[in-house]
Amino acid sequence: MTNSIGKAINRIGIPTFAVGLLLLVLLITAGVQGQSIPTLITDILNRVGMNGLLVLAMVPAIKSGTGPNFALPVGIEGGLMALMICMQFDFSGWFLIFTSLLLSIVLCTILGWLYGKLMNAVKGAEMTIATYSGFSIVAFFNIFWLAIPFSNRKMGWMLGNGLRETIQFKNFNASRIISDLLKIEIAGVAIPFGMMLVFALFCFLVWMFFQSKTGMAIFAGGQNPRFAEASGLNIDRNRVIANIISTILAGIGIIIYSQGYGYAQLYNGPLNMAFPAVAAVLVGGATASKASIPNVLIGVCLFQGLMTTAMPVMNQLFTGTDLSDIMRIIIQNGVILYALTKVKSGGDR
Repeated sequence: MTNSIGKAINRIGIPTFAVGLLLLVLLITAGVQGQSIPTLITDILNRVGMNGLLVLAMVPAIKSGTGPNFALPVGIEGGLMALMICMQFDFSGWFLIFTSLLLSIVLCTILGWLYGKLMNAVKGAEMTIATYSGFSIVAFFNIFWLAIPFSNRKMGWMLGNGLRETIQFKNFNASRIISDLLKIEIAGVAIPFGMMLVFALFCFLVWMFFQSKTGMAIFAGGQNPRFAEASGLNIDRNRVIANIISTILAGIGIIIYSQGYGYAQLYNGPLNMAFPAVAAVLVGGATASKASIPNVLIGVCLFQGLMTTAMPVMNQLFTGTDLSDIMRIIIQNGVILYALTKVKSGGDR
């Protein structure tokens, strides 16, 4: 019995098992404290649906051999740009969502192609260059949001030029439009069924892509570039394709993420969004060279569950003091620190 449990833990991964156990302890503690477990589970499900595609964007990049996509802000800015263009024309409701998703695919394809070319030019230092690329594009768009002549007053400052720091979706009748789609309630838990279906659909599409000839070629090149090149595969081309897909997923993901909160955050909002996504997929069992859809599903559930549950539990333990932001920083950066150590080692568990 003990050997079976040990083998199961090793198969899951000790860090993944430890984080899952910590989440279970926190949920039990929250129940003992009298907190509403259905409310916590509802919040976790909402966060999973909102962040899922941003974590899924890690899979193509990792499989291609470029490592976790620390340049996630490249795709995020492309998605935000698509949103801003559609809002400029005062699109609203589902029309706003669909047109921004389509435009995001176009813009992120261009950005992903440029980013993929950059990754091919810096082989061996992809993660370092990716991080600086993400920071750089955020700085560029900070200037862009101020300089571009958007005229829709729902988006701009009351005085002067430029866009506001946050753009409210309610002004365009699109706040939580996907999150509340087909929402059902079971035992007090509100399940965002529509948003989960969207997440599941993209997971299925990514899985299907990597069953195709191109997908398997990308994976082969990421695992053993020399053998793949000797077999006649175009490694550089496949890496570009993988990074285009990763960038598109990030662009679509930020639109789903933003409608869930009810606003789009510009300027420095996307600056550090790559790190929680990288941490989530690695906590789910991925490494710097291997990732799968189950790693995404497990990782986003564990990471977002930990983030959601730990803050109210700790605030209840330390009454009279608001530790929510402090705990958020400790939890997020602690998990990211673990993730970065796994990236550095690059080894399987």
